[in-house]
Amino acid sequence: MNDKKIDQVTLQVLANHCAAAAESMGYTLMRTAHSTFVKETEDFSCQLLTPDGLTFASPRSMGATWYTGLDYSSVIDLFDDYREGDIYLTNDPYSGYVATHSPDVHMWKPVFSRGELVCFIGSHIHNTDMGGAVPASISRTLTEVHQEGLRIPPTRLLRDGKLNEDVLSIIRANVRVPDQNWGDMNAQFACMNVGERKVLEIIERFGHDAFKSGIYQLLDYAEQQARELIRSIPDGRYAFADYADEDSVNGYPARIQVTLDVRGDELELDFTGSDPQLASSMNIPTGGNPRHALLTVGLIYVLYSLDSRILLNSGTVRPSRMVLPEGTAVNAQHPAATGLRSLLVSVAQVAIIGAFTQALPERLPASPSSGLSILNVRTTGRNGRAVMASIGPVGGGAGGSPNEDGAEGCGANMAFLKNTPIEVNEADLPIRIRKYGLVPDSGGAGRYRGGSAMLMEFELFAPGSMVTARNRDRCIVTAWGLRGGQPGQASRFLKNPGGPAEHDLGNNDIVMCDPGDVIRLEGPGGGGYGHPFDRPVDAVLQDVRCGFVSVAGARRDYGVAIDTDGSVDAEQTRALRSVRSLAPPAHYTHGPGRIQFESVWTEQRYAELTRILAQVPVSWRYFVKHKLFAALAGQKAGPDGGGADVLARYRQLAASFPELSEVSVEA
Repeated sequence: MNDKKIDQVTLQVLANHCAAAAESMGYTLMRTAHSTFVKETEDFSCQLLTPDGLTFASPRSMGATWYTGLDYSSVIDLFDDYREGDIYLTNDPYSGYVATHSPDVHMWKPVFSRGELVCFIGSHIHNTDMGGAVPASISRTLTEVHQEGLRIPPTRLLRDGKLNEDVLSIIRANVRVPDQNWGDMNAQFACMNVGERKVLEIIERFGHDAFKSGIYQLLDYAEQQARELIRSIPDGRYAFADYADEDSVNGYPARIQVTLDVRGDELELDFTGSDPQLASSMNIPTGGNPRHALLTVGLIYVLYSLDSRILLNSGTVRPSRMVLPEGTAVNAQHPAATGLRSLLVSVAQVAIIGAFTQALPERLPASPSSGLSILNVRTTGRNGRAVMASIGPVGGGAGGSPNEDGAEGCGANMAFLKNTPIEVNEADLPIRIRKYGLVPDSGGAGRYRGGSAMLMEFELFAPGSMVTARNRDRCIVTAWGLRGGQPGQASRFLKNPGGPAEHDLGNNDIVMCDPGDVIRLEGPGGGGYGHPFDRPVDAVLQDVRCGFVSVAGARRDYGVAIDTDGSVDAEQTRALRSVRSLAPPAHYTHGPGRIQFESVWTEQRYAELTRILAQVPVSWRYFVKHKLFAALAGQKAGPDGGGADVLARYRQLAASFPELSEVSVEA
């Protein structure tokens, strides 16, 4: 690092140029990629990295915004002979914890100026398939990383402009649509080359030494802004938990617990109390990195919501640290499966937002819908050949905020995943999309309404077709409302809806289909903010006219009576709204699924479960959790919260297994 400082105005101009360089990389990827998932859905990232691997610039308007603070240092440090023109790659979740599931192929390239390595270019794309047990390589049914397709440890792919053909041959032999993967890989090469060229143009404009110093000043500047924002948050401890519906196929809810400690201009996010690592693919491989990019996303969202002018890079998260207990779902150990880690990452984001709402209830929104499903179809094309493509994410809306409704069908905390136009879907695959729109009454009612859920319904025409719906969730535990706002509606996944063969698929994420089968997916709604009776009558009427709220929903949820001619019945409306309770609303409003679950699994029971599991070998924890959940199924806790019940059931369980009976779990 060079100690020469540049002035603040020049620093901001440098930040803009670096962001523009990253944007140029992103545009290159989108223009040259082969797969729909990259060129339409935009599941990719581009970074400019310091020589030690910290992100100092990334796109703000495209690609996966989860990777703002991505740290490549653990893989960069594995090599010590970088040369101009080199490109390296990895997709192994357990080799440095940069790639976090096998479809994400990360590449990095050194950039030299005056013969000196001055930065790296980084990029990843989500490949539609990397082989493994299921098409698209991801399903919650998978239990170990070896089932999730080809894993490539950090490897040099290009040297002196020459491609490592052995690596390419291994990739092509292990994936289902090799030409598509090769096309996307070439797009990534082009992206990296554009990034290198743009960086050299920036160096030419600002100077070699100024660039070397400036990129570290950008990190310092982002840290300074973040500390200023954190100082505006009241000091204190704030705890919250959220859940995925199931921790496995037909399993129990998967819990993410966050305890937020704010102290001056620093904060800590402690994930103690989160579930043990799971025997499914929802585990998050962080390696215990206290600022791992996948788990700082919720914090980034909060800080950006407080001030959208903040500079976003690795420096933004410096004032924070996370506690990630080893052997839990947020710090999974090899060989735990990780393909569906984005589902629990979304849950973690919502839990972090929920904790911050306790400190800043008048500045942050209700729960986003979360549970966005990414649909892939593998079928037979018109020429008789197998085809496979993503047909777009189907999710819900944002949570209502203190001053506006949640955005409709935006994907909320996964909004970077763009929808794919129907015309593209039907051109890529022999399917017919029958319906595509919003679900009425799905957004949580409130003074500010939660965003509506998306709906997609399509028909398949070939035998042996398979639909995978990654991240299926929110069928049971829905988005929570805030300060009197109501929870969002649950998601639904149906096969042959409305007919005699209708089948509710729940959270299944692999569906075999015959010719003529119809799949219908409805996302979950966002939570509402504020009491629904405080919503202006005219706003409710406009919601009905737009199709966001039904006539029955207006009456039931908002106390607004609408006549058959579409006008408001003022007298009935006054009568309906007069029955409003005068009691102050609870901070959160949860749906029936969560309320029923937490009547059994209270804070006291979870605290005791966490204490016991921390002393049990990692390989036994998931088993113990499931046995204790089964033993206490339907048994509501008493006034003391029922913590002693958990210990009693564990003692009975441990008596049957020497590996457990030898472990002391006494308080």
